[in-house]
Amino acid sequence: MADSKEKLFSDFPSVSTQEWMDKIMVDLKGADYEKKLVWKTNEGFKVKPFYRQEDLEGLKTTEGLPGEYPYIRGNKKDDNTWYIRQDIRVEEPAEANQKALDLLNKGIDSLGFHIKPKDLSAEYIATLLKDICCDCIEINFTTCQRHSTQLAELLVAYFKEKGYDPNKLYGSINFDPIGKMLQKGKDVSPIISKAKELVEILAEYPHFRCIGVNSLQLNNAGAYIYQELGYALAWGNEYLSRLNEAGVPVDLAAKKIKFNFGISSNYFLEIAKFRAARMLWADIVKEYHPQCNCQPECPNKAEDGTCFCACKMVAHAETSTFNLTLFDAHVNLLRTQTEAMSAALAGVNSITVTPFDKTYETPDDFSERIARNQQLLLKEECHFNKVVDPAAGSYFIENLTISIATQAWELFLKVEDEGGMLEAVKAGKVQEAINASNKARHDSVSKRKEILLGTNQYPNFNEKAGEKAPVEAKCCCGGNHDNCEKPFATLNFDRAASQFEALRLQTEKSGKRPKAFMLTIGNLAMRQARAQFSCNFLACAGYEVIDNLGFPTVEAGVEAAMKAGADIVVICSSDDEYAEYAIPAFKALNGRAMFIVAGAPACMEELKAAGIENFIHVRCNVLETLREYNSKLLS
Repeated sequence: MADSKEKLFSDFPSVSTQEWMDKIMVDLKGADYEKKLVWKTNEGFKVKPFYRQEDLEGLKTTEGLPGEYPYIRGNKKDDNTWYIRQDIRVEEPAEANQKALDLLNKGIDSLGFHIKPKDLSAEYIATLLKDICCDCIEINFTTCQRHSTQLAELLVAYFKEKGYDPNKLYGSINFDPIGKMLQKGKDVSPIISKAKELVEILAEYPHFRCIGVNSLQLNNAGAYIYQELGYALAWGNEYLSRLNEAGVPVDLAAKKIKFNFGISSNYFLEIAKFRAARMLWADIVKEYHPQCNCQPECPNKAEDGTCFCACKMVAHAETSTFNLTLFDAHVNLLRTQTEAMSAALAGVNSITVTPFDKTYETPDDFSERIARNQQLLLKEECHFNKVVDPAAGSYFIENLTISIATQAWELFLKVEDEGGMLEAVKAGKVQEAINASNKARHDSVSKRKEILLGTNQYPNFNEKAGEKAPVEAKCCCGGNHDNCEKPFATLNFDRAASQFEALRLQTEKSGKRPKAFMLTIGNLAMRQARAQFSCNFLACAGYEVIDNLGFPTVEAGVEAAMKAGADIVVICSSDDEYAEYAIPAFKALNGRAMFIVAGAPACMEELKAAGIENFIHVRCNVLETLREYNSKLLS
């Protein structure tokens, strides 16, 4: 059998990289290779159109095995299982308990409870966790930062009362003052000192983490991937160094930190991000020389006694809210599905899929069920939990992993050189950088450089929001921003679709829905292509669009438009034919409706001289153009 394989491969001559390049250059017919085929990512590096085995030479990512330091290929050796998590905001403990028990019967094996601090008591915890086998699932808690130690004490008392084996309990308490500062803009850094007490309370529980790095916030604020990762590393290092300075052994401190990442829709880059994250965090922790306290036969102990177990990153991943939309909301399912896929393939420890309707209402039973099933499909039907690091060896992903790691590491070093994550947050540098990315991405969305299906491209022409309205994040002051004193800046969580949604809602609420009529004439292929482009362009503002097969004369087209009650007439033809058709159509319309030319023809200046003002084409800022049209049509 081996001989036959060798013979088979020998039938195919090897092709060198230069031969591939020569063929590509021939096919490009003189076009610029860099401009046409090399992708310049937002992360600051370039992606080639193809990779070969030679591109793996010297890459650190190919050195390790699954379950081995530096954990690029994951923390697990035997499978790729992860926890399916759903969070519950607790209003009343008995009610939350019933919901939790119901969820555990529907495929959930990780619970997250958001608890109001004023309600904390032993009775409250007992009611909340009644009949839940805490040693069979992962269980996570979030409460007010100042009450995290109280929560930890109550949980430890409950676990001891129930006789749980500490080694069988998996979960976390989300204590993260830095994250609260980014979100609320208030200096709560003094309570970081409580981290030592919190770690010591849970020291006997090796798999129960209590220090959170919530870089999910950065993702939801529109951060680029390298920014989320670079700041997350600095964030984690801030807590690790402070715990170490407070006298907590490094091996214990590192094992109490949990990373909560977001997942964007950049599928391959997200796979690479999580692989790079584990590698970089392992390197950071190793530099602290955590000492292994296990017996000599521990497989994760280095020759110098370094505890490699402490170098493992525990990462929870949650699908992003930045790219969720109010209109055509079921498209959110496509986004969250690919996001969950990338995180699962990358080997994270647990995943939360955000329900598709979260942007405009509190998720209901249906949307929560769909969100759960999205992960269950990946496990039960796609078997993503069976294979460890399936991306390993991919020339493309291995190179992406190193590229993202390089960019994130540079950012990490920059933050460290400037005093660390806490100082960067106090100085507003993190917020400034992330908010600049938010602005840049909104600009890309407005120009369709970044596509949001159903929002700025291919919208549902006839959809109406009705009672749906965007759910906005509340300020720490309860909504009264004028009375909210913030020592430093906060993150901007405006979703990428928010400006287009505001535009479309403005149209809908005005009670007047402008009609856009496509006056198609001339070259068949060009008029159809430009009519389709124009329909998609104008429907982004909620306008009614009326497409047509074509007209023999511009006069016939204008007459049909007026009969249809058009508020906008868009002439759709070829560039060459606009010199013939555009001005006569404009004159025939005689100001009875807004006149738009679809395209940027060479004769544009002549058309402008004749009084034609409006042109829509691929270089337009779609958002700004539609805002201008709304100001004219809805006033």
